[in-house]
Amino acid sequence: MQRGTYESRAYAVLISRSAFRLADPLRIIGVRVGFLAEVVQMVRDRVSRQATKAALGLLVELGPWGRNRVKAVESGAVPALVDLLLDSPSESESRRACELALAALDVLCQCAEGRAELLKHAAGLAVVSKKILRVSTAATEKAVRILLSVGKSSATAAVLQEMLQIGVVAKLCLVLQVESSARAKDKAREILRLHARVWRSSPCVPATLLCSYPAAA
Repeated sequence: MQRGTYESRAYAVLISRSAFRLADPLRIIGVRVGFLAEVVQMVRDRVSRQATKAALGLLVELGPWGRNRVKAVESGAVPALVDLLLDSPSESESRRACELALAALDVLCQCAEGRAELLKHAAGLAVVSKKILRVSTAATEKAVRILLSVGKSSATAAVLQEMLQIGVVAKLCLVLQVESSARAKDKAREILRLHARVWRSSPCVPATLLCSYPAAA
């Protein structure tokens, strides 16, 4: 993955994903930062759609084990994923890559380091919010889960204001109004209830959406 041609690098990441699916848990936990850095570089380079999806799949599958979330974050995974989402159209040919990128972000945002990197990126929260209701049911569920992780564990006053100003709160209200999955609605409702004191009376949320703001628990 590091020095080969585009074709050989693509083949290497596909083989790596297949191998890790059969690997012993101790080997998965012991994945080195250097390997994850090469996986992240594959996401950045976008050698081919198939290779990019394989690299994203590796981040999703390896992330939950041991300290792999932190290792992936240290390798620059979060900005690479955000940049991929920024460049990804919503049409069907890119849908699976979008879903995998959001799934990988969801895994990484379950650690403080991942959330901090997402919030540090100027477009981090905005691009996650943008993908809600625009890609697929799975993408919406993952995006709302990411926002829930931030809302539960990293919600400073500045973050809550940013979520208002860039339309995250309005989008969460929209999830409650339109046809979407029960899981997405439940998580959107949970986020809105968590910060009702700050958001509920804000002029940043249009009245047509504010009417769906859930009552406090």
